[in-house]
Amino acid sequence: MSEDLLKKITAHCKEYGFVFPTTEIYDGPGALYDYGPYGCELKNNIRQYWWESIVHAHENIVGVDTAILMHPTTWKASGHVDAFNDPLIDNKDSKKRYRADALIEEHLARLDEKIEKEVEKARKRFGEQFNEELFRSTNPRVAELSRRRQALHQRLTEALRNNDLETLRAIITEEEIVCPVSGTKNWTEVRQFNLMFSTQLGSHSDDTLTLYLRPETAQGIFVNFLNVQKSARLKVPFGIAQVGKAFRNEIVARQFIFRMREFEQMEMQFFVRPGTEDHWYEFWKSERMRWHEKLNLGPGLHRFRDHDKLAHYARAACDIEFRFPMGFKELEGIHSRTDYDLRNHQEHSGRKLTYYDPDLNESYIPYVIETSIGLDRMFLAVLTAAYLEEKLPDGSERTVLRFHPALAPVKFAVLPLVPKDGMEVMARKLFEDLRKLAPGQYDEKDSIGRRYRRQDALGTPFAFTVDGQSLVDGTITVRFRDSMEQERIPASQAPRFIEEQVSIRRLVWS
Repeated sequence: MSEDLLKKITAHCKEYGFVFPTTEIYDGPGALYDYGPYGCELKNNIRQYWWESIVHAHENIVGVDTAILMHPTTWKASGHVDAFNDPLIDNKDSKKRYRADALIEEHLARLDEKIEKEVEKARKRFGEQFNEELFRSTNPRVAELSRRRQALHQRLTEALRNNDLETLRAIITEEEIVCPVSGTKNWTEVRQFNLMFSTQLGSHSDDTLTLYLRPETAQGIFVNFLNVQKSARLKVPFGIAQVGKAFRNEIVARQFIFRMREFEQMEMQFFVRPGTEDHWYEFWKSERMRWHEKLNLGPGLHRFRDHDKLAHYARAACDIEFRFPMGFKELEGIHSRTDYDLRNHQEHSGRKLTYYDPDLNESYIPYVIETSIGLDRMFLAVLTAAYLEEKLPDGSERTVLRFHPALAPVKFAVLPLVPKDGMEVMARKLFEDLRKLAPGQYDEKDSIGRRYRRQDALGTPFAFTVDGQSLVDGTITVRFRDSMEQERIPASQAPRFIEEQVSIRRLVWS
């Protein structure tokens, strides 16, 4: 995978109606995107898969939909006013601004690439006799690169833990990290930048209240903890889930929809009895990885990574990373948040946020395990795994999106071989029957081969073709997107076929 793949995915998304740059006719602001007809469907399907898996598949998890604008003390209590910062550095020549830690992490990634290149060269040289573990431990160049990488990583980790901005700049200087735009090392000092957007509530300048666009959806859950627990009659352990927009004033917003200023989160806060948090942390790590693996995106695309620097609220934290075109990056976070949020909201609001446990006959503030995944990043992960440029046996090429059928924005296509002799009538009748079960398309324009290619580019998993034989015996062909193989079935079986193949609930409960 490479940055070239990201460019191809970006171009494909625009051409086929998945994602557009926002307000493009006005050369709109960067890192903000609109979802087109097929992107909207794909995004909704991912959202539904998550909601079904989290809320409907667990009897002790419920959902909420909370306001984007909340009382500003919410963000003081959560720590965002004081601690929601990124270490930023400017290049004086290009006038571009970067996250200092991201520059160093990209430098570490380049060291990793050098190590892997040495390993791959040795693998080709020694063939089946290659012992990778022995090579990594004994090859002088690999050993030196590994030592250098480990030392640098440790130094970065300590600097982030200690909020040591001087050391971050020293690393950038000593490692001779250059600006990707200007190619120079003319850097400013590193400084902290708060990521929250602010706005004003009120009609007069002397009667306004400064509010923030929420940088995460979790706090809306915490401030409603008792409302939800009492109204839904929930006993610990239980969870509250939410899907919604969040906003961050990212200075370094790039890599298509991977990092945006307006994005959508799918978060669940699971409230547990203090002392059981380690068990539930491991439980949700396993559950969330299983959710990803059910989609069969491909081997070796996911991995766990423990956080080097814990957030101000966390006891333990890890990411499920995905191998995006730009390398392994965070896709989902699982965090053990202790009782930090509820305790701080109790202190700042003066309202009790304790839970009475009838089994223990005592009250306490629950601890929290959080699962948090970016819907837009999941969208990009699904696209990355699905996108394929394929050379066919006849020498032609096709671009295909190999979506899981349950996620595909278009579930099926109905195509008359030619729109005449009654084939179009039978095809239209079949389409009208199937569209009551799932979203599909009817297409009779151009040759059948070109129509197949259009559906491949949209990721449509199944195409039903009505031909001359269909008019005689009532059978149709079903074409499978990934293999391009065709099978003849009775037209009457098509509805059941679609229901079995594209059901999100079937995927969740499998």
